[in-house]
Amino acid sequence: MSILVEGGSDTSGQLSSRDRIAIRVLLVSVFVVTLNETVMSVALPVLMTELRVEANVGQWLTAGFLLTMSVVIPITGFLIRRVPTRALFTTAMVLFSAGTLLAAVAPDFGVLLAGRVVQAAGTAIMMPLLMTTVMTLVPAARRGALMGNIAIVMSMAPAIGPAVSGIVLDSLGWRYIFWLMLLIALAVLLLGMRQIANVGDTTSAPIDVLSVVLSAVGFGGLVYGLSSLGSSGGMSQVPVWAAFLVGVAGVVAFVARQLLLQRADHALLDLRPFRSRTFTVASVMMMLTMATLLGTTILLPIYLQSALVLGPLTTGLALLPGGLLMGALGPVVGRLYDRFGARKLLVPGTVATSAALWSGTLLTVESSLLQAVGFNLLLSAGLAFVFTPLFAAGLGSVPPKLYAYGSAIFSTVQQLAGAAGVALLVSVLSVRSAALVAEGVPLAEQTAGGVQAAFLVAATLSLFPIVGAFLIRGSAPAATPAAH
Repeated sequence: MSILVEGGSDTSGQLSSRDRIAIRVLLVSVFVVTLNETVMSVALPVLMTELRVEANVGQWLTAGFLLTMSVVIPITGFLIRRVPTRALFTTAMVLFSAGTLLAAVAPDFGVLLAGRVVQAAGTAIMMPLLMTTVMTLVPAARRGALMGNIAIVMSMAPAIGPAVSGIVLDSLGWRYIFWLMLLIALAVLLLGMRQIANVGDTTSAPIDVLSVVLSAVGFGGLVYGLSSLGSSGGMSQVPVWAAFLVGVAGVVAFVARQLLLQRADHALLDLRPFRSRTFTVASVMMMLTMATLLGTTILLPIYLQSALVLGPLTTGLALLPGGLLMGALGPVVGRLYDRFGARKLLVPGTVATSAALWSGTLLTVESSLLQAVGFNLLLSAGLAFVFTPLFAAGLGSVPPKLYAYGSAIFSTVQQLAGAAGVALLVSVLSVRSAALVAEGVPLAEQTAGGVQAAFLVAATLSLFPIVGAFLIRGSAPAATPAAH
């Protein structure tokens, strides 16, 4: 693997101390921006009250964030190949810090929403940048361990977010959530500006403006339609479906444009990683897994607060053990991947994930908090054995020059799948709950019944990744070629 790095690696393939520090800084950066995505889940009711907005308006703090991410992420593959690593990192963290400051001092909802949009623009760059850096710097035989550390970030940040939000809200108020994020972000920014080296050769090529427009219309339209459908519970069907259809048309046109441009290596988002069967299967599995995971992160707090009648802080703390378990398993799974390869981890991981979701269909108003925590622990354990192999095997199956595009595709898939999963499962919950209202069922049982129906859909979807696990290349990374 040929790379050009300011810090450099020695001839034995070991990372230099500068490279290790750079990866750690990127890991912390991704942790901060990922944590920021989940703190709103508990804070939203408080924000709605203090800023005097209704739920259909307040939900745009999350939907607007996802919408911005979906527009920016497809461009990141182009940016990573053409902008030096340090400059791109600095730009991303400055955007995130500026958005966080704007949110902290926001006098009204409009300014707060603007701050979230600016935050999202910086957040969208960080995960593809981290994944591309790791894939470029780290030898194939050692990638599993690094991917395990990334799994810690992906699992612990969403789990800790609600707990941190609940604690800060109880003691200080919602603005201090953003002040806390800002202090950490600025520290990471200053450290990264000193320590992060430029990774890989940059190329110079003009950006295709039409591709940017088609990307914004396509992916933005899809996420807007899916997010609006899930949050509105079926209201405003004409604009929602119009946005969805425009999004589909935009994505089709975007794909056709990229297939044309990639012949001359000028694509905004090069789609050649899909020539690898492993990458394609991993992408589909990632979509299904993320759809069920992010949908579940919405369902479980609703169940705990509305069916079991728990407070926000208790709900956040109840979610914490699952995230801690997933984080603890990250390095273990990484080492196992380096030794055994993807398939031997994906098969038990997808089975455990599916088993957890099927057990979620048994949650009722009479279930104990311990049963809900046990469900979350089993789900987290299963996912720990899924994400690291999917990322490592999927990206490891494409040529090094396409790592940036593969990372961007994975991140785009996650955002679309997350919006789709939330929209689908929340809609199922709403429809089932409405049916139980007509039957005169008490409120808590309405919620429990809706959650059961949604988990049934999620559990059914979880069967497909089990099949996909057997299609992923099973050899250990050291024996896996760079592309196939």
